[in-house]
Amino acid sequence: MKVIHFSEQNSILNQYVAELRDVHIQTDRMRFRRNIERIGELMAYEMSKELTYSVKPVQTPLGLAEASTPDDDLVIATVFRAGLPLHQGFLNVFDRAGNAFVSAYRYYKDAEHREIDVHVEYIATPDLSQKTVLLVDPMLATGESLELAWRAFLTKGSPKRLLIACVIASRQGVAHLQRLFPSDDVTLWCAAIDPGLNEHKYIVPGLGDAGDLAYGEKL
Repeated sequence: MKVIHFSEQNSILNQYVAELRDVHIQTDRMRFRRNIERIGELMAYEMSKELTYSVKPVQTPLGLAEASTPDDDLVIATVFRAGLPLHQGFLNVFDRAGNAFVSAYRYYKDAEHREIDVHVEYIATPDLSQKTVLLVDPMLATGESLELAWRAFLTKGSPKRLLIACVIASRQGVAHLQRLFPSDDVTLWCAAIDPGLNEHKYIVPGLGDAGDLAYGEKL
């Protein structure tokens, strides 16, 4: 799997990530959601360079023009609920794409909140056969929930190509996906890669719980 790490480059994307992490700024839920959305828009633009293009005629009022436009049949796939702002950012750019959603959530198996498991209970997606799937999820911690989401999507068809995007990943999560996708046919795009996980399997330094910060705390 190829890994593209945006924080190793200088771009405005780093400012949005910094604001997502900042404990004083992230209390503004609307700004938190919008920053994730803007990161999605910038990532989508960069990822668009990796698609397949062909030149097509365009009829104008005065004649014919040519434009090199994508040929990929795109589906943007995400995991409820934290993935929704990132999904929207991608959809703002790839406005003709199909959309796929899965509900995959973590739960703790012990009172100390150290052992986690992931449960999938809902999936809504078009046929993914021969599609280019953009699997987007803001946080890549252990990688287990993304793996489970991907396996759930595979029950709805075999995509032609997979591109994965996350805002913040842990090194462990990246390593997990590299084992899952050993071929260079899959690319992982990360805004930032952090050193590790704490005992509750949250990314450190990370930013906290993306779903809660975007939509409020849950029971």
